[in-house]
Order: sequence, then structure tokens, then C-alpha cells
Amino acid sequence: MEKSNVEHLFEWLDQTSELLGKHIDEPYLESLTNAMDVLFYQDVPKDMDDILTNKLEKALKDIDISSFKTEEIRKGIQLAILKGMKDSTQQQHLMTPETVALIVGYLADKLTSGKEKIRIFDPASGTGNLITTVLERLKQDVDAFASEVDPTLIQLAVLNANLQSKKIEFFHQDSLRPFLLDPVDLVVADLPVGYYPDDLRASEFELRADEGHSYAHHLFIEQGLYYTKEAGYGVYIIPEFLFESEQAGKLNQFLNKHAHIIGVIRLPESAFTSERNQKSILILQKKGEQTKGVKQPLLVQMPSFKNAKAMSDILGQMNTWFQANKNNL
Repeated sequence: MEKSNVEHLFEWLDQTSELLGKHIDEPYLESLTNAMDVLFYQDVPKDMDDILTNKLEKALKDIDISSFKTEEIRKGIQLAILKGMKDSTQQQHLMTPETVALIVGYLADKLTSGKEKIRIFDPASGTGNLITTVLERLKQDVDAFASEVDPTLIQLAVLNANLQSKKIEFFHQDSLRPFLLDPVDLVVADLPVGYYPDDLRASEFELRADEGHSYAHHLFIEQGLYYTKEAGYGVYIIPEFLFESEQAGKLNQFLNKHAHIIGVIRLPESAFTSERNQKSILILQKKGEQTKGVKQPLLVQMPSFKNAKAMSDILGQMNTWFQANKNNL
């Protein structure tokens, strides 16, 4: 059987990363950034020895990335990153599941339809899988921005975007610190869950904890809204327990003051490795002089992603909801 382009790209990245890892003695994800670098520039760095250089030059002749579709490139890279993350013990080295990223892309498209040009920001971009998936769904002219503090993840994200020919301006910084960024029309983020260690910085947020460390996932929502235009949107992948924690009352007050809750989409348990990791999608609109909010928010329980008929039915219902509420969005 002939290999698909996705399989071909994954195998090329995997084998090239393993080759680099043996020669340079570095973790798989770092070797993967070097492999992606070689593929993007179609060139071998000058500081490599002759044996490795010859092997990499030979490998480059085995793949023609210019003939691959964007979606194939994204999926091939995604498989290689997922392999690297299996060996990684760091909690932040996790990727937004493919189907969840596609739902965020669907929502982004619905919320911004009718606009000719938009600005989008992902303040927790990781390897760039979520924002590149969303950009693939948007039809208009888009200025895209993303931020990531982890040096390995941002390298992967930049190369991921470059290989997909996606123009994204990246910030390598703590995403809860100030940005040199004008407000955007849409913020998307798979929220990092846990405590934020910098209490001094956290003290500048409305959603700071009264005592002890503040929740990073709360601060990210506040930071996202701060960099959103009036009447702009936030689509956040949130932990299932977001509105049940001991700081939930403060979060509810903050959202009532600054945003309209447009909808909550509960994702199927089968999409996650355990009940503890269960997520939902929260859709917000930043309040402004002209905003009204919606009378009936979009509340959805997603079926198993493997159930094509049920998925088709629920997407039909969501399309109907967006059509009925388009004057209030």
C-alpha cells in the first residue's frame, strides 16, 4: 500500500529526529526542532560533522514538502510531536486533541464571519497546533499572534507555522506579563491549569487569590479579555471544574462584570485520558457599549467524536443556533 503524505512526513521527521538524537545526544523534542529546521530551510547546518551532513542531505532528497497540503503537514508534525511528548514528563508538554482544535476552529469561523479582516491571539500556544488549526478554518485576512514561555515548545510552534506557511507573530515570554500588542478580535487558548507562581505579578489581576497562589487558568481568562477589543470574543478550552473550585465565585463576578457568556460546550469524556483531565469550551464576548449578549446561551453536550451521525446532528443544531442569534453576536 502506498503511504499517505501524513505517514510519509511523520516517518521522515521521526527517523531524522532519531538520527539527530543519536549523533547529538539530546531529547527527542529538541531533535525534532532540528529536523523541522532542516526540512524548512532545505539545508543542513554547517556545524554538523560530515557523516551526519551526508545522511541529512540524503534524507532531504526523499521528501518534497512543497507538494504536501497544509493539513497533511500539520497532521504529520502533530504525530511526531505527540511521540516526543510521550517521553516527556513535563505537564505543559501536552497537545490540544485534534478534534477539540477543529471545534474551536469551527466556533472561531462562526463568531468572525462577516468580518473581512481580523486579529487573533493565542496566549498559551504550546506547539502551535491550536492556532494553526483555527487559522486553517478562517477565510478572511488574519493577523495572528501567539505566546509561549517554554523554549522548546515555541521553537516547535514557529517551525510548525513556517512549514504550514502560516504567518504568526510569536512572543517568547510569560504570557501573564504585559504584551506589546494592540487588542484583537478573537482570543483562543487551551488554558494551562494550575497555580501561577509569581504572586507579585498576580496581585495586579482582579482574579488574584485572596491568599496563596492564584489560579493560572483564571488569570489567563482575565489577560485574554484585557487584550480583546470591545465586543470581541474569547474561545477557551477550560477544565471541567472551572466553575466549581473555591475561587469560582470570584470568577463568576468578574465574568458578569466584563463579559457575556455566549456558550459552554461540554466535550465528551472519551476525548480525554481520564475524568480528571475532562475539558469544556467556554465562549465569551467582551462587553461593550453596543453588545447585548444572547438570551439563550449555546449549551451543548458533545457526543463521542466517533459517532458521525450524532456529531452531524449536533453541528446542525449549533448552525441553527448561530443563525438565530447572529443579530446579537
